[in-house]
Amino acid sequence: MLYTKTHELEENEKSLAENSFENKSTEKHFDNKSIEKLQECGISIQDIIKLKQSGICTLKGVLMAPKRLLSKIKGLSDIKIDKMKDLASKHLNTDFMSASSYAIKRQNVYRISTGSTDLDTLLGGGIQTNSITEAFGEFRTGKTQLASTLCVTVQLPESEGGCNGKAAFIDTEGTFRPDRLKTIAIQHNLDPDTVLENVIFARAYNSEHQFDLLQHLTSKFSEDPKFKLLIVDSIISLFRVDFSGRGELNERQQKLNQYLSKLLNISEEFNVAVFITNQMMADPSGSMSFVSDPKKPIGGHVLAHASTTRLYLRKGRGDTRVAKVYDSPDLSENEAVYCITDGGICNVEGD
Repeated sequence: MLYTKTHELEENEKSLAENSFENKSTEKHFDNKSIEKLQECGISIQDIIKLKQSGICTLKGVLMAPKRLLSKIKGLSDIKIDKMKDLASKHLNTDFMSASSYAIKRQNVYRISTGSTDLDTLLGGGIQTNSITEAFGEFRTGKTQLASTLCVTVQLPESEGGCNGKAAFIDTEGTFRPDRLKTIAIQHNLDPDTVLENVIFARAYNSEHQFDLLQHLTSKFSEDPKFKLLIVDSIISLFRVDFSGRGELNERQQKLNQYLSKLLNISEEFNVAVFITNQMMADPSGSMSFVSDPKKPIGGHVLAHASTTRLYLRKGRGDTRVAKVYDSPDLSENEAVYCITDGGICNVEGD
C-alpha cells in the first residue's frame, strides 16, 4: 500500500514536471507567435503586410503598440484594432501571474559573456537578454571594444558564455571594424569568416535613419530567432547633432524616449540583449558639490530610466580599465577591473 501511494506521488510529480517543462518550452513560441495568426479574427493579409511594413511582426508587437499608433496605419479601423489586441491577449496570456511563475519565465533569459570573467561576475553572469544594458564613459575606456567583443561571444555555446546567437550592430559614429571582430574571434577559437556572417551591420546617418533601422530589424528578428544581441554605438550621438540648440532639447528628449521605448520593446519581444554605448559631459554643478568626478552621462533622466543596467567605464592604472555598476535592479554597486587586448575584453593579466 505504501509503495502504491509513493509510486502515485512520484508519477504525479513527474507529470507536473513534464507539464511545467512543456509550458516553459512553448512560452518562447507564444511570445513570438506569428502575426499571421490575426487572420483568425478576420484581418486580411493586406492589413498584415501593412503591419509588417510598420515594424509590427508578432502578436506581442501588436500588444505593445498603442492604439494611437495602430490607427495611423491605413485601413485599420478601431474595430479591427480591438479584434487584433483581443486575439493577441488571448494567445499571450497577459493577465497577472505569480512571482514564482515569472521566475520560471525569467529562466529563458540568456547571459552573454563580456570576455572577462571578472566583469561577467560583476554583471551576474554577463549581459542579459530581455533588457537594455548601457555602458557610458569617456573616450578610450572600452565602450566600442566591449560592443565588438559581445558580437563574438554571443556566438559561443551556452557552456562558454554565449547563446549560439547572432548580432545586429547599428553604428552611429563610423567606428565599426569587421577586422576587429576577426581578431577577437581567433582569441575565442571561432572561425572569423563565420563570425562575420553572423553579424549584420548598418551605418546610421541621422536620428530618423536610426529609427528606420529599428523598423527593419523587427522583421529580421521575427524571421530568425537566432538573433540575441542588438548593439547601438552610440545611442545619443545623432540626436545631439539633429537637435543641437537649447530650444530643441525637449524635442530631442521626446524623440530619444520614443527610441528607447522601441529598444526595450524589441528586447522583450524577441528576448534580445540590447547593448548601448553613451557619451559623457562635464557637469557644471559637479565641481561645486566637491564630487571626485564632475562628469555625467548624456541623456538625462530619459536615458537613466530606460536603461535596465548602467555601467560606468573609466580608465584605471596603466592599461587597465574599471567598470562600475552605476544602476541596476538586481546588481550591487561593485567594480571590476579589465583590460583591452588584441583578443578583445579580457581579465587583467595575473588575476
